Amino acid sequence: MDKVKIVLIDDENLAREIVKKYLIAFTDVEILAECSNGFEGIKAINELKPDIVFLDIQMPKITGFEMLELLEEKPIIIFTTAYDQYALKAFEVSAVDYLLKPFGEERFREAVEKALVRLKDKKPFAEEITKLENTIDNKNEFLERVVVKTGAKISIVPTEKINYLEAQDDYVMLYTDEGKFLKQKTMRFFEDHLDPAEFVRIHRSYIVKLKKVKQLELFEKESYRAILHEWKSLPVSKSGYSKLKEIFN
Repeated sequence: MDKVKIVLIDDENLAREIVKKYLIAFTDVEILAECSNGFEGIKAINELKPDIVFLDIQMPKITGFEMLELLEEKPIIIFTTAYDQYALKAFEVSAVDYLLKPFGEERFREAVEKALVRLKDKKPFAEEITKLENTIDNKNEFLERVVVKTGAKISIVPTEKINYLEAQDDYVMLYTDEGKFLKQKTMRFFEDHLDPAEFVRIHRSYIVKLKKVKQLELFEKESYRAILHEWKSLPVSKSGYSKLKEIFN
């Protein structure tokens, strides 16, 4: 029987060593790779196709959650985290397993055995990760950056560099001075998670950074357009016009 393939992703060497030590008790598993950040983790998962991944959340460069957003195929994930109580509740709601640092061998064994049963039963895991991401997304915090994957390239886009956003089916295009970036999220997500003091939804298809709006122009009867500093114009709906008028007044 083929061994269960494992990838470890954690920026702390000691944390990876503990996982490796505890995994010795499982003779039917094989560690394929150790990664110290999310960039390495994405590459390892895409190339090696592991069955189970031990994933830290708070890492430099990109977080564990941001890394998961960029994966096309999601293996079984066991989170190893020192995260706050809100996140732990989110894991419980999503039925996703986690190991709260520092964890002991007995709790570790329980998590691995649970993952092995799931693997044997071939129970889909992607739905639970999506549920977890949605639960975390509902936390009332404003975005400071957006992580985007284009082919093999990963870009980190600070929200301060975003000029406006445009809906494109199941994706949203982010426009910056450095170029545009396509993200698989909804406009509602960005409307809820961008700081309303900086961004406003002016149309069902557009969210704009307020300081980029130079003026409002009447386009045709009861129809307006927002003129940006770069002389780009965006359509403004009636509700969008009311929002902008209230803000500028």
